[in-house]
Amino acid sequence: MERKILRTECPDSKGLIAGITGICFEHQLNIIRNTEYVDPVSGQFYMRTELEGQFNDAALLQQLDQMLPAGSERSLLPVSRRKRMVILVTRESHCLGDILMKVFDGSLQLDIAAVVGNYPELADLAERFGIPFHHVCHLDKSRQAHEQALLEVIESYQPDYLVLAKFMRILTPDFVERYPERIINIHHSFLPAFIGAKPYQQAFERGVKIIGATAHFVNNALDEGPIIEQMVSRVDHNYSAQDMAKAGRDVEKAALTKALKLIQEDRVFVHGNKTVLL
Repeated sequence: MERKILRTECPDSKGLIAGITGICFEHQLNIIRNTEYVDPVSGQFYMRTELEGQFNDAALLQQLDQMLPAGSERSLLPVSRRKRMVILVTRESHCLGDILMKVFDGSLQLDIAAVVGNYPELADLAERFGIPFHHVCHLDKSRQAHEQALLEVIESYQPDYLVLAKFMRILTPDFVERYPERIINIHHSFLPAFIGAKPYQQAFERGVKIIGATAHFVNNALDEGPIIEQMVSRVDHNYSAQDMAKAGRDVEKAALTKALKLIQEDRVFVHGNKTVLL
C-alpha cells in the first residue's frame, strides 16, 4: 500500500469536495486525512488530501482534470519522498545546528544535500553531521560573480528548496527568479515590523514587549515574501538589546524548523503574497 498527498487549488465552486473525494473512492483509495479552505476574499479553494491505496497516477489526475474548473492546479506527491535542500549560511550557527540535529534525530524528514557559506566558520559543524560544506567567498567578487559561483555549487545538487539559515546577503532578482517560491528565509523580527538591519536594536529602542521571528519565502521585495510561520517570545524593560538578540535566536530556530516541517509535509499553498497552511 502506498501513501500519497493530493493537493488541489482552484476557483471555488459547488461540489468540489464531493467530486474530488468521489473520484478517490472510484479509485479505491482510502482517505486518511482531508483538510480544505476557501479564501473569502479571492474565492480560491484549497484542499490537501492524504490517500492510501494502489495508485494509477495518470488515470486519477486525468479524471480530476475533467472534473475541476478552469484554472485549477493539482499534484499527487509521495509521502515518503524527502525534500532535497541546500542550506546557505554566513557565521551564525544556531539555525543550521537546529536543522541538522532535527534531521539527525528524525524530527525533520529532509535531505540536506549541502551547506554553502560565504564564510568558512560553519564548515566543522556541517561536516560533523556528514554534510558537504562549500565556502564561496564574497569578499573578492562582485555581487553578480558571487551569485554565479553560488549557483554553480547549488545547481550541482539539484535542490527542491534553498534555506537561508541566517545567510546575511540580499539576493538579486535574477537569483530569486531561478527558485520561485523555493527560497525560505528566517527573518530576525516579527514582520512587517523592524525590517532591515539591527532589528533587535530597533525593538529595544521602541521598548517592545514581544519579540518574534518570521520564516517566509523570498521574493524581490526585501523581507516581504509570503509568510510561512511566525513565533514570538515575551520580553520586558529588563532586557537589553543583547538579551533580546539571545532570546530571539531561540525563536528564530523554532520558527524556521516549524516552517520546514510544513514544507516537508506539503501543507503550504502560496497564492499571491499569502500562504494557506493545511
